[in-house]
Amino acid sequence: MSTVLETEEHKALRAAVAALGTRYGRAYSTALAREGEHPRELWAEAGKLGYLGVNLPEEYGGGGGGMAELSIVLEELGAAGSPLLMMVVSPAICGTVIARFGSEAQKRTWLPGLSDGTRSMSFGITEPDAGSNAHRITTTARRASGGDWILTGRKVFISGVDISDATLVVGRTEDARSGKLKPCLFIVPRDAPGFERTAIDMELYAAEKQFELVLDDVRLPADALVGEEDAGLLQLFAGLNPERIMGAAFAIGMGRYAVGRAVDYAKTRTVWKGAPIGSHQAIAHPLAQAHIELELARLMMQKAARLYDDGDDTGAGEAANMAKYAAAEACVKAVDQAVHTLGGNGLTREYGLASLVTAARVSRIAPVSREMILNYVSHQSLGLPKSY
Repeated sequence: MSTVLETEEHKALRAAVAALGTRYGRAYSTALAREGEHPRELWAEAGKLGYLGVNLPEEYGGGGGGMAELSIVLEELGAAGSPLLMMVVSPAICGTVIARFGSEAQKRTWLPGLSDGTRSMSFGITEPDAGSNAHRITTTARRASGGDWILTGRKVFISGVDISDATLVVGRTEDARSGKLKPCLFIVPRDAPGFERTAIDMELYAAEKQFELVLDDVRLPADALVGEEDAGLLQLFAGLNPERIMGAAFAIGMGRYAVGRAVDYAKTRTVWKGAPIGSHQAIAHPLAQAHIELELARLMMQKAARLYDDGDDTGAGEAANMAKYAAAEACVKAVDQAVHTLGGNGLTREYGLASLVTAARVSRIAPVSREMILNYVSHQSLGLPKSY
């Protein structure tokens, strides 16, 4: 795919990560998913090479780059068939929030490990009755004696809690002046008393498991709070915009992998008169269309990453939502067309495409549904009356 809008450093990063991903490949990821294992070897090697923390500050062990670089890493791993879902959560959301708003102690405690992959964090925002609507979150935090915090609530569909050292939990504190609840972020260690997790029985096979969390009066020290108590949505969206950018990267990588497999097949598969099926427009044109739509989605992702890295949170919010929407739609179409190109072979384990049908569909739902993105764009971008 074309990279004319990227620097020579970006192109070199793409090539290096693509080589790493190719050494592992789709078979590695699918085998681990079936066995209920995690891609520990790939995660460790990516961390050792500096790819996991490429967006984090150099003074804390990171690469000093931004979302532009981190999205390249995830996209290329996905295009090689070995995406790392926890990249969306650990360095992109949690690492970014701590780097921007954390105390010096929090940065020194967490960022070096998040950068080299020796530590990881999950992100807990979604709730059974609120989804990702921060205004309806019921997990509450109240002050206790000695300045500690007490967290109470539930979370659902939280990725990778079993392999994370801690979870960055979105709770709400009460404003002493107005009595209104406002979102705040807390680092909750995996072994904190009262912090319980239960695996959700998913039909989707993936290395990263999903969990329901219960916080039953979890007591945390005062320094578990990330950032200011009064910052509210600013700190939350500092993590959600990277989440959407990385969600787009994940989907684009998946779509590229699918199209690549289909193109290779269409070049060699012959059925009629000795000509490869790729010579027929009924096969070639839909694959070309899928390629075009993935390229367009990547352009919006690059725009979102650039705006975010430049500090334009408002502009990045719009672009990140659009990028995630476009990438999900392009991914679903690309995977569907790839399977269709291979016919029955597209459903076999040998080609590794059938499992992507469900995975691609997830990209339309998580981390935010396409309907909520359309709500955002219609209200924020077009100025239409709010519908929710």
